[in-house]
Amino acid sequence: MPDSFSPQELMQLALQKAEEGLFRTSPNPRVGCVIASVDGRILGMGSTQRAGEAHAEIMALQDARHRGHSTQGAVAYVTLEPCSHHGRTGPCCEALAQAGISKVVASMADPNPLIAGRGFARLRAAGIDVEVGPGAQASKTLNLGFLSRMVRGVPWVRLKVASSLDGVTALPNGASQWITAEAARRDVHAWRARACAVLTGIGTILADDPRMDVRWVDTLRQPWLAIVDSQLRTPADASLFQVRDRAVVIYAARPDPERETALKAQGATVVHLPDPSGYRVDVHAMLRNLAQRGANELHVEAGGELNGALVQAGAVDEVLLYQAPRLLGCGRGIARFGPLEALSDSVDLHVRSLDLVGEDIRTVAEVRGRSDFI
Repeated sequence: MPDSFSPQELMQLALQKAEEGLFRTSPNPRVGCVIASVDGRILGMGSTQRAGEAHAEIMALQDARHRGHSTQGAVAYVTLEPCSHHGRTGPCCEALAQAGISKVVASMADPNPLIAGRGFARLRAAGIDVEVGPGAQASKTLNLGFLSRMVRGVPWVRLKVASSLDGVTALPNGASQWITAEAARRDVHAWRARACAVLTGIGTILADDPRMDVRWVDTLRQPWLAIVDSQLRTPADASLFQVRDRAVVIYAARPDPERETALKAQGATVVHLPDPSGYRVDVHAMLRNLAQRGANELHVEAGGELNGALVQAGAVDEVLLYQAPRLLGCGRGIARFGPLEALSDSVDLHVRSLDLVGEDIRTVAEVRGRSDFI
């Protein structure tokens, strides 16, 4: 490692530290901080810990102290505006000022209404120079879920699908295990782990009896599970209840006191959010409720019916598609919606990445323009 770094390199290191919190920080944003001398020597580095624990700036200051470095007159490179309020932790702005930081370089402002520019104002009031912008796109991409919850009031919705090359997700008889190979299935667990919540439908629960947890990735927390179950048909002895230390929220359209009592006895929370018909769950109300519960990224693993309902409602932000190198012919599709009357009515996607995972193809595609909200 060189003795000194350029400002661009120091912000890149801060972004790498932010990425360390991928599976850890929810519902807080993923933030990294590097504190350096004016001539670019690293004094301390840190990333945000679990909710309620130290933020990136505090971790970097502690690291500098452990290394025996003074931070008087130093520059802090941080991937999001430092907080200015007392929450479960103290304000980072105050800690930076007390540590003698002379300048803060931040990737972007924090849209959290509790901060929203107040952090920068507080730093400037303390005589600290503030620069905003370097690394903004990378920080935004890393925190799309948090930004979505703060700005739009709903989580970032990622629709995961596994299919053959001809778009079949299951045979006509429902058989779907396993279309993709083990490498792809392991990769899915990393995407689950980074989400605040996993969403599925009652059809998947009844057909597969899945656990819907993270098993193949080391993680400090399990994302909680949300189930769309209009008629409360989730079995009280379903395998999903075997997962410890995980919240389960079931969204229903119609009350059923007896079944609700049985599900609550298993630790589930039942929320009634009927659409105008009274027979289905209101998708938009559900997403708002998920955001109110602290969901940043919502990872959807469901069947064609729920997938289609989410697409039809315009609720999907991103598609995570795994395609196996095989053809299955007739079978079940990715999402049931339409029929469309014109190609111009299609959901237009922008491919962000295309990779091989084992022998399967992984495509990550954003609904075009979806991240333009900030």
